[in-house]
Formats: sequence, C-alpha cells, structure tokens
Amino acid sequence: MSIYYYLSAFLFCLGLLGTIYKKDLISILLCLELMLGGVALLFVLFSRATGFLDAQLQVFFIMIISACEVAIGLSMIISLYRKKNTVYTDELKIISE
Repeated sequence: MSIYYYLSAFLFCLGLLGTIYKKDLISILLCLELMLGGVALLFVLFSRATGFLDAQLQVFFIMIISACEVAIGLSMIISLYRKKNTVYTDELKIISE
C-alpha cells in the first residue's frame, strides 16, 4: 500500500480535528480546505490505481468548488467581524439574535 493513502487519511483527520477543536472561524475554514485536499488526493490515487480518469476530473471540480467556498466563506467571516467585532466561535451567538 502506498504511503500516499496514509498521507490522505492523515490530512483528512488533521482537518477534522482542527475543525472540531479550533475556536476561530478562519482556522476552521482552513481545516475544511485541508479535509478537501485529503479527499482530492485520495481521488487522484484511486484514479491512478484503476486507470480511469473520471476521478481526476472530479478533483478539478473539487478545486473549483473549494476556491468558491473560500471566497464566500471569507466574505461571510469579514461581514460577521464587522457586525460582531469577533471571529471566535465562543463569543458568537448568531442563532439567538
């Protein structure tokens, strides 16, 4: 088994742990991107192992969606910071207001 499968799982688990335990929204967004990178690496590995190029095309679309997610997420974080003056999840109570 290739070391890259373990690297993909490590990236995904690191992103998952960061998403669970981080307190500020920018770090959570970066950890989500790390998870997407791990999944994209796994898709490329499966594509290379099976010989089908469909998974590599899906990785291309994952990268496009990831870039859009970052743009929308950062704009939402900026507007939230302008309204609440914080980006920490402990200090935000969006639903109750």
